[in-house]
Amino acid sequence: MSTTAPEKPAYTRKDFVSDQAVRWCPGCGDYAILAQIQNVLPTLGVRKENVVFVSGIGCSSRFPYYMDTYGFHGIHGRAPAIATGVRLVNPDLDIWVITGDGDALSIGMGHFVHAIRRNLNMKVILFNNRIYGLTKGQYSPTTPVGHKTKSSPLGALDYPIHPIEVAIGAEATFVARVLDADGATMRKVFSEAAAHRGTAFIEVYQNCIIFNDGAHGHVSDKKQRPEHALYLEEGKPLRFGPNKEHGIKMDKTRPVIVWNAENDDELLVHEPQTASATYAYFLSRLHYPEFPIPFGVFRKVEHPPYDALLRERVSQARERNKGGLAELFRGPHSWTVE
Repeated sequence: MSTTAPEKPAYTRKDFVSDQAVRWCPGCGDYAILAQIQNVLPTLGVRKENVVFVSGIGCSSRFPYYMDTYGFHGIHGRAPAIATGVRLVNPDLDIWVITGDGDALSIGMGHFVHAIRRNLNMKVILFNNRIYGLTKGQYSPTTPVGHKTKSSPLGALDYPIHPIEVAIGAEATFVARVLDADGATMRKVFSEAAAHRGTAFIEVYQNCIIFNDGAHGHVSDKKQRPEHALYLEEGKPLRFGPNKEHGIKMDKTRPVIVWNAENDDELLVHEPQTASATYAYFLSRLHYPEFPIPFGVFRKVEHPPYDALLRERVSQARERNKGGLAELFRGPHSWTVE
């Protein structure tokens, strides 16, 4: 028997491009996300037949058709539940869940939160355009208060859900945010997420050019981005601005901006591997326009994935019950009703 490790497959992006015509609106941010995932997959050393994309309902959920891998186009909000089943049945698969703000954070919220808290070994990518695009422009769970849409002509009344906060509140072990207009950061974060053992959650600020164009304009516009985007770099102080001249520090229990900060010592240093989720949650509360928007990895910690723990529990149960099903039926945990 050979003990030589199997060679890593030599793939290019073309190997992950399906023969299906990509049907999103011209200019949609989904194209950029698709391209970067197809760029990243060949670098991971994972065989195509071991890659699965699972989606729910929405524009983003067409994703599995455009990948030359295995895929499952599920029903509204249930992609995490389907992916959970796939994960538990075959632990060798590399699973990517593709969802949107309307899909994951409305009817799918329960599935989304429970998949994250279990820390299943999979990637969850949430496209956030702050609108229902597929159903033609109704406000979604992430739409800002006051935003006028087809279902809120006088302005949305609901306070929006912030996906990063929800994920961190569910004790996600890997949390990140990227922007569809920033391909380099997308590639870097997707690669880090792929290497993570457990649930890796990535929110993508994605532009819906038809129904909510410019929703993230303060960061998607290259000229405005330096003033409004805070790029998180492990071990480095929280700085932003055209020349990184501004920073973030804590004033007692609240964050404040230090304009033209000359000294790094007073600024917060980014520590995504902090065991407590408090620091990551603090970052998630930096909202525009009061603060710059953080991009990159908020949190990256190690906890045993649910699927590994379940396989261990099944092995323990089998060890305890070697006599088979008949003996189990006659065991101490059965009784007779007279």
